[in-house]
Amino acid sequence: MSLRHALIGLLRERPASGYDLMNVFDKSLRQVWPATKSQVYAELAKLDEAGLIEVTAEGPRGRREYAPTEAGLAELRHWLLETVPDQVQRSETLLRVFLLGAVDRAQAKEFMLAVRERTLADLARLDALANSIDWERDDDPTRYGVIVMEWGRRMVEMTRDWSEWAATRIPD
Repeated sequence: MSLRHALIGLLRERPASGYDLMNVFDKSLRQVWPATKSQVYAELAKLDEAGLIEVTAEGPRGRREYAPTEAGLAELRHWLLETVPDQVQRSETLLRVFLLGAVDRAQAKEFMLAVRERTLADLARLDALANSIDWERDDDPTRYGVIVMEWGRRMVEMTRDWSEWAATRIPD
């Protein structure tokens, strides 16, 4: 249900269309909670039907802006404070590492070094994103976004260090 809550939380900041929300996901939430266009639009329809959000404006070509209702905000607060987060994380990279015995050692080492290279690209992307944000603003997305971004940076740096270590653990 986290996509549902992510959308309500984003709409709490300001009314937005599905297109606007996709831009936020692509720019800042992609690494934490990825969502496709079809998922976002389908979830917006479900939230509207459930009375958790409402259409606040309509524009050309069927564009709709949404905002949360009081029931939606209550649902968000309940989810934030009264439910236990799911700690299970999926990692396709770790699944592949677990199965690297299916290839020869040189390929396995090459895979680990490719993981390292991807982390370097991720760090560069995080730096570019950090440089594009006005950190002087004192609003919720900025305040809490910087905390999430720091988690992302630390995870990417850990993955970089781990992949370097792992490559040394694979004998030639």
